[in-house]
Amino acid sequence: MSIAGVRIGHFTESDAGTGCTVVIPPPGSIGAVDVRGGGPSTREIELMQPLAGEREVTALLLTGGSAFGLAAAAGVMEWCEREGIGLDVGTARVPIVPAAAIFDLGVTGNARRPGPGDAYLACEEASGGTVETGSVGAGTGATTGKVLGQKGWCKGGLGYAEETLYNGATIAALAVVNCFGDVVDDDGAIISGAWDEGGFIGTSRWAARNAPVHHRLSDSEHTTLICVITDARLSKIEAGQVARAANAGLCQAVQPANTSIDGDVSFCIATGERDANPAVVGLVASAVVAKAVRQGVTGATPLRGVPTGAERRLGQAE
Repeated sequence: MSIAGVRIGHFTESDAGTGCTVVIPPPGSIGAVDVRGGGPSTREIELMQPLAGEREVTALLLTGGSAFGLAAAAGVMEWCEREGIGLDVGTARVPIVPAAAIFDLGVTGNARRPGPGDAYLACEEASGGTVETGSVGAGTGATTGKVLGQKGWCKGGLGYAEETLYNGATIAALAVVNCFGDVVDDDGAIISGAWDEGGFIGTSRWAARNAPVHHRLSDSEHTTLICVITDARLSKIEAGQVARAANAGLCQAVQPANTSIDGDVSFCIATGERDANPAVVGLVASAVVAKAVRQGVTGATPLRGVPTGAERRLGQAE
């Protein structure tokens, strides 16, 4: 992480196939959100809407465990209170901790969900150094390509990428990739997604030609979470526009994305240290997000019998 003052920490429970990730920006950072998926699982994100009165975000939690995992945000609040950070309301400092969750219960078997103590540990471990990626934190139990159900899954994960602008401003992105659809490379080739009979089937193409077989095709059990982090100086509305632009990067790398059964959410956190053109920040954020999504699946490791896309191609998971 090259942005001064930003810390990222993970709690990973590989045996259970779940975890959570926390982003702790410096005090005064602006937060915004753009929700495009039809089935989001979130907490306190209304405070990040462009027209909401609150501008600052104390910390952001990305978590597994579906709606159960949102309870882990209490641990982030406890840690922030101990550190004396949050919105000053006179009688106390109230941490503003939005959260969003992915559905990873299909991997965990609902045996374990991140809780407050786990998120507290993620805060304790948070640092501004190298960001660990792959099957860690909120990406531990992530999967891709759900149209055929579990037999066709590939392993998803947590990805990270960043880019520095000509003037020194930095745009970084975290991506928790747990999508219903397929992850594709720059040329549109599938690198992680629904697999059958020795090859990737192409979710949209398959759905057009076959009757649904997924046992819960109508349920919202799939989500990609994006967090763009920048040291650019942005207003809350501008940060919201960057969060929206970030979604374009998601749509480049995940096909289909933003479906009625995905809970796709894009956040933007701006620390305000450097001048930068907001439109340029949005343009670059889109490319950085696409890179982070792809990195999240190429860096993933197999878990509980769910292979990676690379393993599928090599025939190791037949």
